[in-house]
Amino acid sequence: MRIPVATDAWHPQVNGVVRTLTKLADAAKGLDVEFTFLTPQSFRTFAMPSYRDVRLAMPRPARIARLIEEARPDSIHVATEGPIGLMVRRYCRQRKLPFTTSFHTRFPEYVRARVPVPGALIWRALRRFHNASRAVMAATPALARELTGRGFDNVVLWPRGVDTALFHPRAIDLCLPAPVFLSVGRLAVEKNLEAFLALDLPGTKVVVGDGPARAALEAAYPDAIFLGEKHGEALAEVYAAADVFVFPSRTDTFGLVLLEALASGLPVAAFPVKGPRDVIGDAPVGVLDDDLRGACLAALDISRQACVAFAANYTWEASARAFVDSIVAVGAVLPGRTGADQPRFVA
Repeated sequence: MRIPVATDAWHPQVNGVVRTLTKLADAAKGLDVEFTFLTPQSFRTFAMPSYRDVRLAMPRPARIARLIEEARPDSIHVATEGPIGLMVRRYCRQRKLPFTTSFHTRFPEYVRARVPVPGALIWRALRRFHNASRAVMAATPALARELTGRGFDNVVLWPRGVDTALFHPRAIDLCLPAPVFLSVGRLAVEKNLEAFLALDLPGTKVVVGDGPARAALEAAYPDAIFLGEKHGEALAEVYAAADVFVFPSRTDTFGLVLLEALASGLPVAAFPVKGPRDVIGDAPVGVLDDDLRGACLAALDISRQACVAFAANYTWEASARAFVDSIVAVGAVLPGRTGADQPRFVA
């Protein structure tokens, strides 16, 4: 089964969308499913205003059509609502082809962190975008219920996973004053890093990641340790060396870093908002509180073993099965394609 995925987020960007799609493609190989990606690398791009490290594509309809047809798709998935996603959506609509979409980013909150645009207008545009698909995939049951309540049609569940072979406890010492409070992610205004960095905490604050807000944050909080981007083993070792994972974002739909931290044995401290609340729920692996300092200190008493056991429930193989199963279940296999005869996968 061949599935081209339209995504405006791609390497060298480091974010949850890119990691999710990369891990999905790797895990799907065991299901005899091949993913290809329509990304900004295939088009002319320009720097996104206010975030020059992100390049936005300028796709042409003819090239979009050629790339899709060269992929010989059995199904088509649109992962993002940017220029490439919009153009692939248009391609499918014009040809009356079924397709699926996924909801990764809370754009109303993301945009309002930068410009004063009414959230209702953005939600209306998102509904229009996604309701043309056979299914919109959401990472958690709570997000699925929220989208349904906001008028999104055909919402299905697509859970995420974590690579426990990479992210696991190990003996690592950063040679920093303990306890070590760690945050990992893009350094941008919507991530709300200042809510963490401004806290009066013992030990050391460590930040992994890069982005447009890095220079200002480093200047404002010289006592924090900024390590820049980390990947693979280098990232896993930083997780393992910390004591608490702090997640100050109020806008993320899921937060893969939460699972990476938990798999590494790190309890979570976060605000009681949808992203961390949907991942952790009532499990004794984190503290969600509007008093983020109190959450950080209370998280120090949480069992690291409990965190590891919790994360073990999330695998990328199960995520890939759920993704493919949803495509088949909603009838998003293209007419006359061999994918229609593929077995239905059950997680």
